[in-house]
Amino acid sequence: MFRRFVILCACAASFGAGALWAQPRQSGTRREPQFENPQVKVWKSIIMPNQPLALHRHEHGRALIALKGGQLHVVDKDRKPIHTYDWQSGKAYWLDADPPGQMHGDLNEGKEAIEVIVVELQQDK
Repeated sequence: MFRRFVILCACAASFGAGALWAQPRQSGTRREPQFENPQVKVWKSIIMPNQPLALHRHEHGRALIALKGGQLHVVDKDRKPIHTYDWQSGKAYWLDADPPGQMHGDLNEGKEAIEVIVVELQQDK
């Protein structure tokens, strides 16, 4: 009886793991939270071609590590350029807090996704 129970549990675990593995990966531009504590907030941003990140702002300075580089356009609500960055894969960058009241979106007009890790300070003011 115990042996059947163990076999049943093993089968259920295998099925559950298979179902999780088989789930489709997220696609599209997105932010994936990684870690947060009172000092920093860390996330991964994936910016697909011509799928801008929604308008947002950064109240704090942040370090950015380009996993997959490319040219990123920071644009206002009308998609007018504010800044253009040429991220190189494997390089780190510093970005200051946004000016008060300024919202922006991140636009990738290239052919490949841009992927970055962002480490935003929480107590830099």
